[in-house]
This record gives sequence, C-alpha cells and structure tokens, in this order.
Amino acid sequence: MNFSWEAMAPKASKLSPLQGFKRMLGVQAGVELIKSLLKFFVVFFVAITLLTVLFEEIISLSLESAPSNFGHAVEMLLWMFLALACSLGIIAAIDAPYQVWNHTRQLKMTKQEVKDEMKNTEGSPEIKGRIRRAQYEMSQRRMMQDVPQADVVITNPTHYSVALKYDTEQGGAPMMIAKGADQMAIHIRTIAKEHGVEILQSPALARSLYYTAEVNEEIPEALFAAVAQVLAFIFQLRAHRSGKGRRPVPLAKNLPIPDDYRY
Repeated sequence: MNFSWEAMAPKASKLSPLQGFKRMLGVQAGVELIKSLLKFFVVFFVAITLLTVLFEEIISLSLESAPSNFGHAVEMLLWMFLALACSLGIIAAIDAPYQVWNHTRQLKMTKQEVKDEMKNTEGSPEIKGRIRRAQYEMSQRRMMQDVPQADVVITNPTHYSVALKYDTEQGGAPMMIAKGADQMAIHIRTIAKEHGVEILQSPALARSLYYTAEVNEEIPEALFAAVAQVLAFIFQLRAHRSGKGRRPVPLAKNLPIPDDYRY
C-alpha cells in the first residue's frame, strides 16, 4: 500500500477562512450578501439622519396638546416612511440593471452548458456518424435475418425487392419484413433463393410497396387487393407442389394498383 505525503500536507487555501467562506457562499451568494448589507446600512443611515434632524421636533411633541401632537407625530412618521421608501427605491433602481445583466449571463451560461453536455454525451459529429452507420448496419442485418421467414419476395426484378409475410392464424394485413434497392435487392433475392422463399416478378407492385410501406409494418390498405392476389397465387402454388391442389392460374400482369401508388 502506498501513501502520498503530498496529499496529506496542509494547504493554505484549505486553511484560509476567507477561501472557505468563498467556497461556502459562492460568487452569487456573496453578491446577494453585499446587497443585503448595503440595504441595511442605507436604511440605518437614513433612519439615524432623520432622527437627528427631527430630534427637536420629537422632543417638542411632549409639550403639545393631545390632538396636535398626534397629528404632528403621524406627519413625521409619514416623512420618515417616504424617506426610507425613496432610499430603497434608489437601491432597487441601481440593482435592476445588474439583475438584468446577471440573468442574461446565466441564460448564456445555461445554453453553453447544454451544448457542452450534448457534446459530451453524444460526442463529435464523426462519432455520431459512426454510431448512425453502425445502427443502420445492425438494422440491415436484422432485416436480412427475417427474409427466410417471408412468404414471398416481390421484385422489380433488378432494382427493387420487397419481402412479405402473412400470418394466416392471426389474420390482419400482410407485413413487410424486408426491402432493398440495387445491391440490397440482389442480396434479399439471394437469401430468398437459399431458403426456398418464392420470388415473384411484379415491377409495378414492387415499386409501390418499396415506396409506400416500411419494414415491420403492415402494407397500405390501397395495396391489399394486389397483394392478396399475389399471396393467393403463392399459397396455391405451394399446395400444388405438395400434391394437395391443382396448378394455379398464372398471375395477372396488371394487378389492381391505384394510380397514386404507382412509381
């Protein structure tokens, strides 16, 4: 075990009462303390000055009659209150610009602290770019792992590929589980072939699904009819190949795709 004598040595900054007072209060607290002391001394000075100026009048109150000395006392109290209010008003007028400046400075510091925190948390643009690329590559790998579970892959045939799955037990709408363009489209078709997934060429439907549906979401309702024909053909083809049905009628080339879903 190693001991550091330097760490145990007393430091003047730690022993100084003034330094400890500064650490305990802070700059802002010190300013507020000075302002409070200034207000106290101003009020004290004004009060002493008024008592000195009005001392003779205060003494003379005992020589006046009851109604007269009461009115005179109220008048002196009002003048004292007015003098104190004016002195505090002057202090407030002097303090107002400082408060505005200090508030603006704190807002600037807060904004800068937020920026620094975001930079420290998220890192530099280069690091964020690498994180986004890594996240994208991970999502692409997960998507490719789902391709073997597809019922059909509809292709463009070269530029677009979309993989669809329909759960006959749960029902609902068909789900898009993968999609890609160019090299990604080729990769999807390659995986589909390796796992015996049916591949169907329908350029118009492939483009429509690619641009209007998202991965792991249901296909648009406007494309239900077209996709239903495709899935019916695929299921009949499977039944025929397993010896449980006749060869299906060839799929129509012009599937029912709305004009605003054509790309």
